[in-house]
Amino acid sequence: MADAKPPGLIRRALRWLFSPSARWSIFALLAVGLLIGATMVIGTQVAVAVTGTDQFCGTTCHSHEKFVYPEHQQTAHYNNRTGVRAMCVDCHVPHSYPKKLIVKAEKGIADAYAELRGTISTQEKFDRERWRLANKVWDEMREDNSANCRHCHDPQAMDSKKQSEDAVKQHKKFASGKATCIDCHTGVAHKEPEEPKTPTKAADASKQTHDAAPSGAPLRP
Repeated sequence: MADAKPPGLIRRALRWLFSPSARWSIFALLAVGLLIGATMVIGTQVAVAVTGTDQFCGTTCHSHEKFVYPEHQQTAHYNNRTGVRAMCVDCHVPHSYPKKLIVKAEKGIADAYAELRGTISTQEKFDRERWRLANKVWDEMREDNSANCRHCHDPQAMDSKKQSEDAVKQHKKFASGKATCIDCHTGVAHKEPEEPKTPTKAADASKQTHDAAPSGAPLRP
């Protein structure tokens, strides 16, 4: 009779994982599990904090350091009379888990891939792509009703007596669901791009939505 074929690597690994331990107590196994879990949770939070600073987001990529970050530094969301600063992640990454981790990973991979391709590696390339890129971000914000804007700006807490008549009028449209923050405040954190003479197909649908929305002055902290 031929010898039985030894189990494969996967089967041996599963057997080792699910076999009772003859060396470790239940307490020891629980302690090791808690230690591993705590390390993963703390490590994740540290990684999120380190990669969530303006220094990281604005200077890690060549294209961000040369074109995107300097624009942000010239806006009211970076320097203003109150000293309240909105960082890159405040606007571009969700604030709730687990969506925060998912979107952060997706955008990190996309940015790294675009950087390797040199999509906006020069001023000329950046100017050519910025309308498409801006529309992509605007569409994302419209999909979640400008959730990141509303994380800091609560329309219910706004004092209408300190706003212009036009601002009060537009915010009433927001409260009624007829508009969202990004429909009026497209140039609040970066220079608002000019629409190309021959719009790309990807931006056409967004342009129609944007034209239908009311216009207004940039949001001031």
